[in-house]
Amino acid sequence: MSVSDQTSAARGNWLANQPYLLLSVTALCWAGNAVVGRLAAGHIPAVTLSFLRWSLAFLLILPLAWKHLVRDWGAIHARLGTMIVLSITGIGAFNTLQYWALEHTQALNTLLLQSAGPLFVAVWSLILLGDRLTLAQAGGIALSLMGVLVILLHGDVTTLSSVEFNRGDIIFTIALAIFGLYSVLSLKRPQIHGLSFVGFTFGCGAACLIPFLIYEMFTRPLMELDATNLLTLFYVAVFPSTLAYLCFNRGVQLIGANRAAPFFHVVPVFGSVMAMVFLGERPQLFHFIGFALVLTGVFVASRKQASPG
Repeated sequence: MSVSDQTSAARGNWLANQPYLLLSVTALCWAGNAVVGRLAAGHIPAVTLSFLRWSLAFLLILPLAWKHLVRDWGAIHARLGTMIVLSITGIGAFNTLQYWALEHTQALNTLLLQSAGPLFVAVWSLILLGDRLTLAQAGGIALSLMGVLVILLHGDVTTLSSVEFNRGDIIFTIALAIFGLYSVLSLKRPQIHGLSFVGFTFGCGAACLIPFLIYEMFTRPLMELDATNLLTLFYVAVFPSTLAYLCFNRGVQLIGANRAAPFFHVVPVFGSVMAMVFLGERPQLFHFIGFALVLTGVFVASRKQASPG
């Protein structure tokens, strides 16, 4: 192996062991997914968008994952039930429900609900793993939730009383509960390579959507093959799918679901930054206060606790 190859390998190993950086990249990609998903509403039906997203992501990852899938197939087959449930919850169901919800609700509502993600993770961790939130984790989640609310409500708490929840909000809440299950259940996955895991779940998750896709094709207008829709599909297949899930799964594997969950709060933070950059919103004092609260909360909740003695 040449010196340059050894350097590249060392950098790859370093990146693969940086959970906070990996989870921050995940949050950035998922913030973009929420924006693109909202723009796609009315142009690409929810199941079609989800199916094409994961089918394309599967094709992108397959050349890299194939040799690992062949090697790990015995371990996958031994835990096939768990792997199928992970595919249905984290790939098929969550994203389809998210896109469906974005057809019926406003961005403010979904961003508010996004902050409930760590609570669902905590509930599933208690049910499936018997894990209880530490005082630091609970305080960090509350602190980062406060920061998200400051940003979303523009520093005006009275705005909260005017938010009306609709069918889309209920759908998105169900989606978050399902993804909380995926986050915790992913800790029970077989000990296989990360590429094997995403390769199987991407393909299986897309395949599980086929019956719903057929139904949707007969009940809703088909997607038009224009430049905007094709660019949308490219974005959701590469960034919030392939890149984000590789980073998220590795991050959870390194620090656990409860410590990774506060990064849900970083998603609306990045969403606010995107609004500043792409929509021309000017930064205000409440943005900086909110950012500080969210980042402090994430640090407090996700840092490793010192062992007694």
